[in-house]
Amino acid sequence: MSFHVPDGLVPAGRDLRAYTDELRPEHAIVRNDRDEWVLLSHNLVRRAALDATTFSSTASRFRQVPNGLDGDEHTGFRDALDPLLSTEALARHVPVFERVAAELVAQLPTGAAVDAVGEIGAVFAVRAQSAWLGWPASVENRLLAWIGENYAATRSGDLARTRQVANDFDEIIRTVLAGRSPDASPDADVTDQLLAVTIDGAPLAHDDVVSVLRNWTGGDLGSIALCTGVLVHGLATASALQDRLRSGVSDAELDAICDELLRRDSPFIGNRRVTTCPVDLDGVQIPAGAKVKLHWTSANRDEDVFGDPDVLDAAGNAPHNLVYGIGKHACPGRTLATIELRTLVRALLAGTSTLVLDDDASPVREVAPVGGWASVPVVLG
Repeated sequence: MSFHVPDGLVPAGRDLRAYTDELRPEHAIVRNDRDEWVLLSHNLVRRAALDATTFSSTASRFRQVPNGLDGDEHTGFRDALDPLLSTEALARHVPVFERVAAELVAQLPTGAAVDAVGEIGAVFAVRAQSAWLGWPASVENRLLAWIGENYAATRSGDLARTRQVANDFDEIIRTVLAGRSPDASPDADVTDQLLAVTIDGAPLAHDDVVSVLRNWTGGDLGSIALCTGVLVHGLATASALQDRLRSGVSDAELDAICDELLRRDSPFIGNRRVTTCPVDLDGVQIPAGAKVKLHWTSANRDEDVFGDPDVLDAAGNAPHNLVYGIGKHACPGRTLATIELRTLVRALLAGTSTLVLDDDASPVREVAPVGGWASVPVVLG
C-alpha cells in the first residue's frame, strides 16, 4: 500500500538514492508533500512507463518536444527527430568527440585533484554537444555558467528563478539560431538539419525548435556531467575494473559496464506522468488527473530484481536496466549519450595510468531534485 511521507521526511535536500533505499523495501509507492504519487518499485515503474495511455507524459506546464507529448503527436515528432540521433547519423561525429575528449584529458593536471563532475564531465559535455550541433566555441562559457545556475535554481524550488534560468537558456538558443537556414544535406550541421525537419510537410514551429534544442542541450549537459561523476567514481573505487578496461574491451562491453555503473547510481532521477483515468497499482487506488513520478533511480536498485543493488553484473542486469527509460518515451538521446560517455571513459583511461579518489577531499553526493555526485575529486596519474 502507499505511504504518505510524514513531516521531516520530505525529499528536498536529501540524497535520493539513500532515501529511496530506505523507503522501497516497505513501500512500492509513496505520496510526497507535493501530492505526487512516487513509484519506487521496478515493477510499478516499468508498468507505468509502458502504459502511455493511462500515464500521460503531458505533465509539464510548458510544452516539451518530443517526450512531453502524447499519442500521434509524440510519435510524429519522434519519427521525424530520431533519425538525427541514430547510430548512423552520429557515426561521422565520433572522431570529433574523440578529439574533444583527448584534448580535454591532455589538459588535465596530473598528481593534483580535479573534479570529475565540474572540470571533466561538464566541460566535455559542453564541448562535445557544441561540436555536434555546430555551435561556436564562443557559447561554451555561457553554457558552463548556465549549468551551475540551473542546478542552483532547481534546488531552490523558486519558480521565478527557474523560469528566469529557462529564459536565459532560450536566449542562448536564439543567439545560435540567428541567421541560420534549413539544410537537410548530410554535410550540414545538426542544427541546420533540425531546421529542415518537417512533419506532415510543414516545418517545425520556432518554439518547437527551441524546445527540442533545450532538451538536447539543457537537459543533456547536466546529465552528461552527472553521469561522468558516477562513472569516474565507479572506476576510481575499483582498480580491478580499471585494469580490465585498460586491457582492451569492445565498445559493446564498455557500454554495458557504463550502463551498469549508471544503473547502480542513476543520476536520471525520474520522469513525471499524469493519470488519464483511475488506476489500481497493486491495490493502491490512484485517481484520474493525479501527478505520478516514475523514480528510475529507485527502480534500478530494487532488491527484488537486482538482489544486492550495489553488486555490478552488467550482463545479468542489462535486461532490467531502466537508466534510459523504457517504452515509447524512452530517452531519445540514449545513443548520443552512450557514445559520448564511452568516448570520454576511453580517453580518461588511455591518458592515465592511475585514477584514484583524492585523499584530501571527499566526494559530495548530489541532493534532491537531482542524483549522482555533486563533486568527485580525483587524482590522475
